[in-house]
Amino acid sequence: MSTPAIVEQYGSFFNLARQHQVIFYYVGYFSQHIVAAMSDAVKLQLEVTGVAGPTRRKLFSSFVEMAQNIIHYSADALTPASQDNRELRHGSVCIRREADGTFLLLCANPIEAKIAEELRLKLDKLRSMTMDEIKQAYRQSLREETPEGSKGAGLGLLTVARDAREPLEFDFDAATDTSGTPVFYLKAAI
Repeated sequence: MSTPAIVEQYGSFFNLARQHQVIFYYVGYFSQHIVAAMSDAVKLQLEVTGVAGPTRRKLFSSFVEMAQNIIHYSADALTPASQDNRELRHGSVCIRREADGTFLLLCANPIEAKIAEELRLKLDKLRSMTMDEIKQAYRQSLREETPEGSKGAGLGLLTVARDAREPLEFDFDAATDTSGTPVFYLKAAI
């Protein structure tokens, strides 16, 4: 026997995801194990649907970087902020296909207000860089030591920017998190 309430509660979300060609969506707590499982699913889905190798590689590496950033920097954590391994932090990630074949990779997570302004400055600078400058900055970051407080010398954002077809888009929204912590949104077209 069907229950109309199920369709009313979930049907619109399901139909909206199909309408927007969402091929992967996850919202919840992220850990290294969850990211590994999601990565396997994304990799297989991209292979099975025949996405070209270079696009598949870019999507996969950017997906992993976005998920890692959620693990390392989300302000909504089940583990103490001082814990830097086996972290469990909240966020969401989405991959959708546009009609022109472009893939949009989106992520969102709450972020500490003090980190938000630093992140805004980094992303504004990154958006103004040419692709050659991004690649040069990426190579330079590989040679440098990781700055204190960072968990990757800024390589994650550089990787996503390097793989994207156009400048990264981002925003912060304090209105969507009940704790008053800003929510960080990042979008990459690949």
